Amino acid sequence: MARIVSALVIGLVFGSGIALSGMANPAKVLNFFDFAGTWDPSLGLVMGGALIVTAIGYAFVLRRKAPVFDRLFHLPTRRDLDLPLVAGSAIFGIGWGVTGFCPGGAIPALGLGHGDAWLFVGSMIAGIALARLVRHSLATRMTAKVV
Repeated sequence: MARIVSALVIGLVFGSGIALSGMANPAKVLNFFDFAGTWDPSLGLVMGGALIVTAIGYAFVLRRKAPVFDRLFHLPTRRDLDLPLVAGSAIFGIGWGVTGFCPGGAIPALGLGHGDAWLFVGSMIAGIALARLVRHSLATRMTAKVV
């Protein structure tokens, strides 16, 4: 139960930060990408602040032997770039640049009444489901070829 409450509190803090900084407003985010027009550097400042807090947090937390609510840290071990990583990053960037939403900003935007956020989150869920279906289908085909 403590894990769930902890996740809820962390999500509320993150979502509040996104909402208070204006990053749940897709117009504000899109203005960051409009260098020739109404450029707004605030997204860069928010991201820079987040990187500083994250770096300090990681340095502090990773000194522990294990997380508070788990037996070990689940950190990525792969260092190579593969097609799913590159394609996923490209889709994320294109979607963010076109809509002004990223998953972290779209979820709080649902609660703020941004109607477009519902379309974005629904599309995101459909995309995740499709990617899992394709990955499962490919894994099944690869297993069938080996047998």
